[in-house]
This record gives sequence, C-alpha cells and structure tokens, in this order.
Amino acid sequence: MYALFKPLLFLFSPEKAHRITVFLLDAAAAIPPVRWLLRQLFCETEAVLKKNILGLAFPNPVGLAAGFDKDGKHIEGLACLGFGFIEVGTVTPVAQAGNPLPRLFRLPADRALINRMGFNNEGLDALVDRLRKLREKGPPDGIIIGGNIGKNKNTPNEAAEQDYLLCFEALFPWVDYFVVNVSSPNTPNLRALQEKEPLTRLLSLLQKKNRAHNKPKPILLKIAPDLGDEQLAEVAEIVRATGLAGVIATNTTICRAHLTTPANELETCEVRGCFKSLKRKKMFFRAEL
Repeated sequence: MYALFKPLLFLFSPEKAHRITVFLLDAAAAIPPVRWLLRQLFCETEAVLKKNILGLAFPNPVGLAAGFDKDGKHIEGLACLGFGFIEVGTVTPVAQAGNPLPRLFRLPADRALINRMGFNNEGLDALVDRLRKLREKGPPDGIIIGGNIGKNKNTPNEAAEQDYLLCFEALFPWVDYFVVNVSSPNTPNLRALQEKEPLTRLLSLLQKKNRAHNKPKPILLKIAPDLGDEQLAEVAEIVRATGLAGVIATNTTICRAHLTTPANELETCEVRGCFKSLKRKKMFFRAEL
C-alpha cells in the first residue's frame, strides 16, 4: 500500500505528507465499515502475541513510539493499524511551535529522515482533555497508551523538574506508563539532563510522586544513542538506584557517519544553531533492568 502512495506523498514536504496521511487515516477510521475492514486487515488477535510486561497487558509487542502523534489526536485511527500500544508526546506544560520550518528532511538513499522538530505540541491541557474524553469513551480494544513527557524550550534546566512533575501529575489518570524524555537533540541543552546529578534528582522526584499514588505506574527513561560506555553505565546505575521500570533505547542520533546521502545534500538539511537528529527505520523496544 505504501509503495502505491509513496510517489504521491513525495510530491509534498515531509510534514505536509504526514498531515495528509493522518487526516486520511482519521477519516477512514470514522466510518464504521471501513474501520472494521482496517482492523480485519491489520489487527492480529492471536494469544501468542500478548505480552505481560511492566504489569501491563499488551495486545502485542509492536507499538508506535512518541513523536508521531504528539497531541493524541489520532489514537483511534492508529489503533486500527494493529499497534499494541501508542505513545503520545513528547508533551510540554505549555504549547510551543517547535523549531522553524523546514525541520524535517527526507534522505531517500538512506531510507531515513533528519528531523529537528523541537517538541512542537499543543500543550499539556489539550492532551489531557483528549485523553480524558478517550478514556471516558473507552480506548479501542483496551490499547495501552504511554505518555512521553518533556520540558518547554524556554524552561532553564535548573527549573526543568517542575515541567516534568506538572506533566506527570496531569497525565497520571489517563496514561498507562510514562516515558521521561531527556535525550532529544532538538531542544537546546536538554541532553545535559542526562548527567548524573540532574538525572538522579529528576528521576527521584518523579518516583516520589509516583509512589505517593495507590497504584504507581511504570516510568521509563528514554536515552540518547550517542552516549559513551561510561555514560551508559552511569545511566543504568541511576535507573537501578531510582527503581525505574526500565529504559527505552533509543532517541534520535546526531551522528552522520556511514550515510549514502552526499555531504553537500546533507548541508541543506542542517541549520546553524539548531540541534539535529537522524531517525533511521528501526524497531523501538523496551527493556526492564
């Protein structure tokens, strides 16, 4: 199906193609017979695919990572494509536009994208309202929903904890697990929060809030792929010490090595003063420590 529509979608910019795709998906899923047909085509129900991980019952182990549906607008449509879980966000307390356009670039020769979106989202209140309405109606076939939380671009790192705590408390009734995003390369200085002292403090505060609830929820840490061995060992120790449920490996990379795309073409995708990242086609996975 993708091969059929790919030439048409490539006539548009990557962001516009994304908007067209999700619009058509939502429109199709809103028609009961079409929704039924999509689910028949893409949703597997075999018991062997079901996974009990982190105390949650996943219909299957293939999920949609954060970034595709930041604002939780397309959960019902995406659920028709067979995902076992959908992760919304990254969400920030206050709505923000993200980095200037253009900020998403195709690398066809590498089957990859360069993105520098910058946590563009409609803000915490808008996401909470959508998730509340979805929960009241009942999520499609009990699909698992994760909440990926971050900080606003204008929030200094010294005050970042409050942004994460605000997102955590507001989303707690409406998501099944949390992801702490301190590893996006597209928000200035965000990756500095992966250093030992700020990361330990942030995760400890979140776990304290989490354990204050009658039924704590799994919290996972999303890490950068560009960490060295010593940094990875340090992060693993922090995750163990704070009792996190696990890690998500990985966020997007700033590495440009081993690409087929010529360097002069890459230069058109890079903007001075902005953080860049590369998303290759890959499997996102969760791992308990």
